[in-house]
Amino acid sequence: MADLAPQPSKRKRELDAEEAEAASTEKKEGGVGNGTSAPVRLPFSGFRVKKVLRESARDKIIFLHGKVNETSGDGDGEDAVVILEKTPFKVEQVAQLLTGSPELQLQFSNDIYSTYHLFPPRQLSDVKTTVVYPATEKHLQKYLRQDLHLVRETGSDYKNITLPHLESQSLSIQLDDLYLIAICHRRGIRSLRDLAPEHLPLLRNILREGQEAILQRYQVRGDRLRVYLHYLPSYYHLHVHFTALGFEAPGSGVERAHLLADVIENLECDPEHYQQRTLTFALRADDPLLKLLQEAQRS
Repeated sequence: MADLAPQPSKRKRELDAEEAEAASTEKKEGGVGNGTSAPVRLPFSGFRVKKVLRESARDKIIFLHGKVNETSGDGDGEDAVVILEKTPFKVEQVAQLLTGSPELQLQFSNDIYSTYHLFPPRQLSDVKTTVVYPATEKHLQKYLRQDLHLVRETGSDYKNITLPHLESQSLSIQLDDLYLIAICHRRGIRSLRDLAPEHLPLLRNILREGQEAILQRYQVRGDRLRVYLHYLPSYYHLHVHFTALGFEAPGSGVERAHLLADVIENLECDPEHYQQRTLTFALRADDPLLKLLQEAQRS
């Protein structure tokens, strides 16, 4: 009934609501040299920072908008977005940071406690660098930090505002945004709002079979998993997220994540639960749906 598929995690940190979401990275199709260690150059010359679009000290990531390929420095170049992200420690290499005589700067010392800045050797100091070039205004807005607003969507709001808005957009399934996920084969179930008692066998199967598959492949028991659906989802085809409890997954906050076990129980108790219930979620300040819902609530 559903495929459980690991996908590259995009820390969708949606540092916006989207996560988010994750920050989203974009891939160019048909690229050459993907995954190789051969030295390469950036696809442009020069990079003059125009604006910091977004940054997160917690996630150790920064999004930069810059001008490239300039000839006179007066703004005649092209736009590019560069995302710089500190990479996680590799367990098998971390001991190398402390071998020999590592370069250190003392920051603080008190009795048995001391804090240093450690400067790792070149092979252990890589920074994940994602380039969007040439970047359009749509890309700049995508990565720009936006204020978030909580909205409360009633069942009537969904039917009269959200659903028509979604159907008017060009929606596409972007599987590169996912981590470990169960994707339903059955079409026509767009989101939580479409779920009804007839879907209970499907949902129970996803929960049971998903947990079993993860136990067999990764030796992680069901009581160590967070299994949930997003509302609003990042794309409109029924899918369920499976993450380890210890992983602070983007979009796992209470205003967006709905535990699958709770969804099943809600449908068992009330067949029209998700058609009638008011749901709360966050939207970016520039999301057209936010304006539609706010106008409807004011009228």
